[in-house]
Amino acid sequence: MHFLSELVKKPILENPFEQHLNIHRHFYRYSKGEFIGPALKITKTKAKITMKGAHEYEDLILEVVTKTISNSQENFEIKGKLITSSDIGNSISELGLNWVLKKSTGKTKNYKADILDQINKDLLLQTIDIFREKSYLLLSYNRNATCKVTTKKNIPQPSKKKVEDDDVSKRIQFCIGMINNTDANLEMLIDLAATDFKSELPNNWKSIIILNNYTINQIEIPTNVKDTRLLRIMAIRKGKMIRSVEIDGDLIEKQYTIVV
Repeated sequence: MHFLSELVKKPILENPFEQHLNIHRHFYRYSKGEFIGPALKITKTKAKITMKGAHEYEDLILEVVTKTISNSQENFEIKGKLITSSDIGNSISELGLNWVLKKSTGKTKNYKADILDQINKDLLLQTIDIFREKSYLLLSYNRNATCKVTTKKNIPQPSKKKVEDDDVSKRIQFCIGMINNTDANLEMLIDLAATDFKSELPNNWKSIIILNNYTINQIEIPTNVKDTRLLRIMAIRKGKMIRSVEIDGDLIEKQYTIVV
């Protein structure tokens, strides 16, 4: 499940670093203040549904497109990159993937794998589920005009803009996915991306934009840790998540008190 969907269901986390790393890690970089979070735009025509997402929505778009594949065992080509902060070589091997993980040599300590592989639906969904806890899976594939996903290979720098100056149209070019416009596909997508707005969506909408912004009011620093890097990573952020959906120009907003 996408980390924002989990946070909507349980916005106040107990021991975020130890028990909810898949959510907690998305808040490492935030200090006190107001911050722009990931955004997703969904448009639909009679034939297809198009998803355009900012960074941190690529795993949801990849999951949605992959779930629409009918043959779960048919192999298809994927390409892209895996970026992670941990040595997950054992997980790669256990999944039977031939991805070579290399440790970075720069200041940012992480691991990367360049990907060009053949995979099937079931294995890819399993891979997404396992790797989204500690990694960013930046994958692309093209099966046909209504079953494809395109993701950029480099993670963008965090936005320094104020919330009111956000350039959403630019940010949502990071990952683009397309699927057939069927009732089942649309329901699956809304359940995964915007279940908290499901009852407010009219039947005849053409375009929705989901925004997620954060206000961090308090940071709890662990008292028994001296490593400054670990202090930042393990610190608990408290504040609000402001989720809004723009439906064909009309705006609906919900706020959640969060402990992450």
